[in-house]
Amino acid sequence: MPESPTETTYANETAVPLLPCSAVQETLDFFQALGFEVTYRQTKPYLYLALRRGGFDVHFGKPPQGYDPNREDGGGCLVMVDTVAPYHAAFTGAMRAAYGKVLATGRPRITRFRPGQTRFTLIDPSGNSLIFIQRDEPAELEYGGSKKLQGLAKALDNARILREFKNDDRAAFRALKSGLRRHGPQAPPIDRALALTALIELATTLDEQGEIDDRMRELEAIQLTDAERERVMSELRGTGHSEEAPHQV
Repeated sequence: MPESPTETTYANETAVPLLPCSAVQETLDFFQALGFEVTYRQTKPYLYLALRRGGFDVHFGKPPQGYDPNREDGGGCLVMVDTVAPYHAAFTGAMRAAYGKVLATGRPRITRFRPGQTRFTLIDPSGNSLIFIQRDEPAELEYGGSKKLQGLAKALDNARILREFKNDDRAAFRALKSGLRRHGPQAPPIDRALALTALIELATTLDEQGEIDDRMRELEAIQLTDAERERVMSELRGTGHSEEAPHQV
């Protein structure tokens, strides 16, 4: 009598992502700096790299012809974990130790993590995205911003969704600029300050230096309470512009 399908086809599977690699040494250096172990390395007659960190394996091979890592659309994988915060803390700590700073712009980089967030993304030297996701992440998202919010607060929530869940910094940048233009003048000072801080962070990631300078000047003109000022300063510290923060903020 044949074995049941459960016994023959659903026992002890392991799926391993195979991602394109356009920069061998940079890839090895980056992942080793983050605590990954190289379990296999081959460059001839064909490229194949295997790395592991804890129970997570990721492999790399030759990219397809015409592959452009600058597009950052070549490959990716989801890494499901119980809690994402410790992973982000470990990776940012390793970056500071290896590179002297958190890699928040360019390639490779790591996306920012705020309290309560349920995912973040690592972008490697070849433009692949490794998205770390908390297993109990809410199943439903409100694209366009939460219906419970209005005006600039809703635009800020929409930008968060675009950035954290769609990994689209450019769309988040456009959403915030539009939200500030439409709702900024009527918004509470703290909402305007937080939106400006988020826009400064996105402009830093996207290398929009002119936008950063303009938004810092706007931020300077906003009057905040001491508690609001500390909240904004906390956000600014994550952008690398806290030392440039104006006295009013």
